[in-house]
Amino acid sequence: MILILSRGHFCPKDHQQHLEMAAFYSKIAVSYTQIVTISTDPLYVLNEMRASVGAQWTFLSDQRREIQKDLDIQEYTDPTHDPMIPHTFVLKPGMVIHKIYNGYWFWGRPSANDLWLDLRAIMSERPDWDLANPGLRENWDNGDKHLHYPYITRS
Repeated sequence: MILILSRGHFCPKDHQQHLEMAAFYSKIAVSYTQIVTISTDPLYVLNEMRASVGAQWTFLSDQRREIQKDLDIQEYTDPTHDPMIPHTFVLKPGMVIHKIYNGYWFWGRPSANDLWLDLRAIMSERPDWDLANPGLRENWDNGDKHLHYPYITRS
């Protein structure tokens, strides 16, 4: 999963990042990966942002700034909007953090290529990443499919 903690619709950097994610989304969608954006914007503003960038993933509103407080990521340099410092988390199955990008400055945000490499590293940990791995074919042929997508069971 890619989790984006966003400043909000007012921020041109967030707008650009979400445009890039929208362009990358067709690849994300076929790779069994999800994106979620969380912002301190009210829901109607969040929906405007989602529509303006053509995003097809879930946007959540944290108007009470619970995430901002829990993670201690208040952007104190912007008292007008009181946003979160923008971060992008790349999460492994089970919501385990693989990588965190601090996006206070635009160049700290991940590009589609950065995310591609992160997601490749995560997926390459799967036992069925290389179908030539010893025993995988034999297990499959014997009806033991628990190591293959979508048969992997999560604990």
